[in-house]
Amino acid sequence: MDFYFLWGSAPCRSVLMTAKAVGVELNLKELDLMKGEHLKPEFVKINPQHCVPTLVDNGFALWESRAIMIYLAEKYGKTDSLYPKCPKKRALINQRLFFDMGTLYQRFADYYYPQVFAKQPANEDNYKKMEDGMKFLDIFLEGQTYAAGDSLTLADLALLASVSSYEVANYDLTKHKNVMKWYEHCKSVAPGYDLNQKGVEHFKRFFSN
Repeated sequence: MDFYFLWGSAPCRSVLMTAKAVGVELNLKELDLMKGEHLKPEFVKINPQHCVPTLVDNGFALWESRAIMIYLAEKYGKTDSLYPKCPKKRALINQRLFFDMGTLYQRFADYYYPQVFAKQPANEDNYKKMEDGMKFLDIFLEGQTYAAGDSLTLADLALLASVSSYEVANYDLTKHKNVMKWYEHCKSVAPGYDLNQKGVEHFKRFFSN
């Protein structure tokens, strides 16, 4: 199973943890986006959007990290604990996944990436939106050990990858006590967190200044 990815990418790291959790071995194919490797015809043929992560499972190509996570859990999970079949439990996990995609991770990218990759000045409005996103997560986690339900799910793996990126950027997580408690716990129990940490180390170089 080929996995086209970038170590520093939080969405890619969430898939790596999911694969570990379901016991799937990935054939890692790192792409250097700075060199335009994602634009080569052979990769564009696989994924017309030429984005990472992209999974190819016996000829079946899939991209968008949360879709890949769900696919791996549904096809290869030995139990349904990561993505339960109960419609209500699954709906809550989906809400958290979509929140991560459209709010928590997106607002991180909107604030930090223009500064890191385009050398633009910080946008205070984007910072406030990002902080609001983290406040929402803190509310979700009030009285909760996990992000969606009473056990580790795909929601935790996706959010864990994103929150670890916030930490790399030196965002003050201590302002959000529920997030901090959840974060420290999930780091200790998430399968494949060592892979996430390896990616975090790659990501750090973009924030060295």
